[in-house]
Amino acid sequence: MGKLIVVSNRVAVPKARGAAGAQGGLAGALNSALRDYKGIWFGWSGAESDDENDEISTQSHEGVTTATIDLSHRDIDEYYNGYANATLWPLFHFRLDLTEYERETGKGYERVNERFADSVTPLIEEDDLVWVHDYHLIPLGERLRSRGLKNRIGFFLHIPWPPTRLFVSLPYHERLVRTMLHYDLVGFQTVEWRESFLHYCSEELGAEVNEETGSVTLDGRTTIAKAYPIGIDWDHFQAEGETGEARQAGQRLLSSTRRRTAMIGVDRLDYSKGLPERLDGIGRFFDQFPERVRDLVFIQIAPPSREDVESYKQIRAELEQKAGQINGARSEVDMVPIRYVNRGYSHAELFGFFRAAKIGLVTPLRDGMNLVAKEYVAAQDPLDPGVLILSQFAGAALQMPESLIVNPHSPDDMAYAIRTALDMPLAERQRRYEATIDTVRDDNVQHWTKDFMADLTSIGTSG
Repeated sequence: MGKLIVVSNRVAVPKARGAAGAQGGLAGALNSALRDYKGIWFGWSGAESDDENDEISTQSHEGVTTATIDLSHRDIDEYYNGYANATLWPLFHFRLDLTEYERETGKGYERVNERFADSVTPLIEEDDLVWVHDYHLIPLGERLRSRGLKNRIGFFLHIPWPPTRLFVSLPYHERLVRTMLHYDLVGFQTVEWRESFLHYCSEELGAEVNEETGSVTLDGRTTIAKAYPIGIDWDHFQAEGETGEARQAGQRLLSSTRRRTAMIGVDRLDYSKGLPERLDGIGRFFDQFPERVRDLVFIQIAPPSREDVESYKQIRAELEQKAGQINGARSEVDMVPIRYVNRGYSHAELFGFFRAAKIGLVTPLRDGMNLVAKEYVAAQDPLDPGVLILSQFAGAALQMPESLIVNPHSPDDMAYAIRTALDMPLAERQRRYEATIDTVRDDNVQHWTKDFMADLTSIGTSG
């Protein structure tokens, strides 16, 4: 067996591992995989170049080699800000109202996938495994096959897969899915997303689909679709929690709350995370129980993302307005009910914040998995654990049913859950924690990587 070649849109240098809310789960997951399976992580550097040169920059750190290319301003505008994040991202998160269909951005998406294929192909040797990640690079497997690669090639989608009736609104949807069927193995976060994909292949492509095995056969070749729920890097996160940085962060939060219960949310600034709806739920709680404004302080950490995309500018303005309205109505001279922080923190600091906060609020409108939910539980004190309030539309809800599961579209539902969490007895908090912690610890990122790699390795090579 050769080395592992990981391909994703962005490449995070291992030493730069940041807050879960800032980088998301993908960076930590891939760094962990590459520590176990020596290899190369290829992708965009994040830098903009004046021309479309394909010069590859490489560096190594703790056994992980990164190989990156720069993208031109046109590439970034059409491929990244355009098709990936203004078309595929909202559509895959069930937001048809925000989905933009522009022919030029679609062309840019295909052009950059061609560039990725041109650049990474020389790095791939005969026995290497190739693992492509996420919605930015859906067509890459087909592009690699067209260059003669017969390696085992897997693909993992970190976000939801939409129902067929939504997906067919995408121009050239059939062509896009046909490119996915050039992968040997396609992974999804949940069984629900896998079933939606299989339904599309059967109904729209007329492929031969085996629901039990997940095999999709079309035009003489077979792809396997399976669910692989991603987890956190448990050992790394626990080690971060033992640091002075984590303890200091927890003490900072506790000393600033003045005996109020801290409730925390950590999310990238994105409309899929349900942040305005979350504030509506908190506002409803204070409306229904105004006397409890001195019992609770909500800290929302929301690092900015994709600031060049108009819908992200809008959500930041909306959040600031809603937080300001609630604070204006409920604040006292010595107290504000909501702290809105527009920056990221390290994993160690987040561990400390999570440990100190007695309620975790994770309420996306739609999410592939959501590792913040798992990190919150992982950071809790087993003797005095906090309570996780979790959206029914997060992939994590399927693995963590003992959380307080809520409908994030319902302010009343969230307000009731907040009251329940505030008043929950210690024994009940411990019971819920103990029912959840095993899956958080055991279904970790190493387990996820091992499962996917074992399945990819066992699949016959493509012709």
